[in-house]
Amino acid sequence: MTDDTFRGLHHVQLAVPAGSEDRCREFWGDVLGLTELEKPPVLAARGGCWFRRGGLEVHLGVEEEFVPARKAHPGILVSDIDALAARLGAHGVDVRWDDDFPGMRRFYTSDPFGNRLEMLEPH
Repeated sequence: MTDDTFRGLHHVQLAVPAGSEDRCREFWGDVLGLTELEKPPVLAARGGCWFRRGGLEVHLGVEEEFVPARKAHPGILVSDIDALAARLGAHGVDVRWDDDFPGMRRFYTSDPFGNRLEMLEPH
């Protein structure tokens, strides 16, 4: 293996409950401003949604016995963390600031299903 074997992250997958696609679209599309991607037909039959913006791609996959990820989380780099926090707050989404990561400003939030999300901005 060489140093360039791993070239980047293609996507992050989070589990969501069955029948939650509209709520996914509201949060990931309307609140966060990501664009929904068309899933390949064979995968669309499984439910869920895919979203992308900039270098971030999130796949939301249906899990029949859904339990939210409360500790595991994607760490999402953002360019204006204050504006994002304000946007989430304006939509009634809880933002929990945490100053324990040297060199980063960050907060935690959750999607509508309780999956933990970490938003980070280098400072």
